[in-house]
Amino acid sequence: MSQDASITIGELEANYQLYCKALKMLIAEKRTLNKIQRTVCWGRLETLHHCLPRHYKSPQYLYAQLTRDDQKVST
Repeated sequence: MSQDASITIGELEANYQLYCKALKMLIAEKRTLNKIQRTVCWGRLETLHHCLPRHYKSPQYLYAQLTRDDQKVST
């Protein structure tokens, strides 16, 4: 937890694509939503959305979008 307190918004923004990629990988691995919600990338995406909601979508929205895209690729 102490690491989350020391990370800046700028650092979160710089790593946004990395967090999205990690989320996409977790979805591809067929992890449950409950397990994904306990990951660092989910927490960081939540923080970005909470601090800058007009710039970053919620992790729930990203999860739904990526899950839908993953299902299209699978079929």
